[in-house]
Amino acid sequence: MSVDMTKWREMAKRHVHDRPAGTGRLAGKITVVTGGAQGFGKGIAQELHREGAAVIIADRNLPLAESVAAEMGGNTAAIAVDVSDEESVANLTARTVEQFGGLDLMVANAGVVRSGPLASFEKKEFDFVTSVNYTGLFLCCKYAAIIMEAQHEGGPAAMFDIVAISSKSGLEGSNKNFAYAGSKFGGIGLIQSFALELCAKNIKVNAVCPGNYLDGPLWSDPERGLFVQYLQAGKVPGAKTVEDVRRFYEAKVPMNRGCLPLDVARAALFLASEEASYMTGVNLMVDGGWMAG
Repeated sequence: MSVDMTKWREMAKRHVHDRPAGTGRLAGKITVVTGGAQGFGKGIAQELHREGAAVIIADRNLPLAESVAAEMGGNTAAIAVDVSDEESVANLTARTVEQFGGLDLMVANAGVVRSGPLASFEKKEFDFVTSVNYTGLFLCCKYAAIIMEAQHEGGPAAMFDIVAISSKSGLEGSNKNFAYAGSKFGGIGLIQSFALELCAKNIKVNAVCPGNYLDGPLWSDPERGLFVQYLQAGKVPGAKTVEDVRRFYEAKVPMNRGCLPLDVARAALFLASEEASYMTGVNLMVDGGWMAG
């Protein structure tokens, strides 16, 4: 059941022209970055803040989110969120409106990966990936749209953005990584569909499809990282160590390196800027040429 957002819709509608002071390409924009305490999310949050946005660091790890917000300084806040839980996402949205007066940009970045062979893959793991990557994207878009549509009523000329951080695996299959790839394929379908529905309310909906952040915790964590998961799953033929797995993936990128948070942050910033005012329903590849090969 949807959470009643009437109070927050009305508040956002009234305050659509009241924005925090700032300088830069996103001056005064009120922004939420889910999964913003580390990895791509942290890099995105930092870049948006440098460009003048007020930024909510939304993450399940509240202490880490608070630390990131403190590092960034003014016009930031940290809010705990579980994107797979509707009440949690509604609370995030309400608190953002309460603290800053509205919501101009939702960056739906939170995501998880579980990999392994089909025959032995547990349903609970499949459900977990789907609940965060697919259902979580739906919920973030839903509650952002509730606020943004109200703001459109209060300021018909204003523009708003939803940017989903998808993956190159949302555009091509991924061997023994089907739960993740399937959730990202589904997410692209959501983004394109929401773009069609919401453009009449001046809400642009786009996706960034990054390559692999090989230096980030998603890949490098010594216990649950993808290097370890892929080695154990036998995803890379002949690999004996995590270094073998890393070299395999580096060699697949024409630009010969993994994707970095700044690469993704710049793409998200572009999609939310005036330069991309005529772009919606886009899947922007940031993969060092991987998909061109």
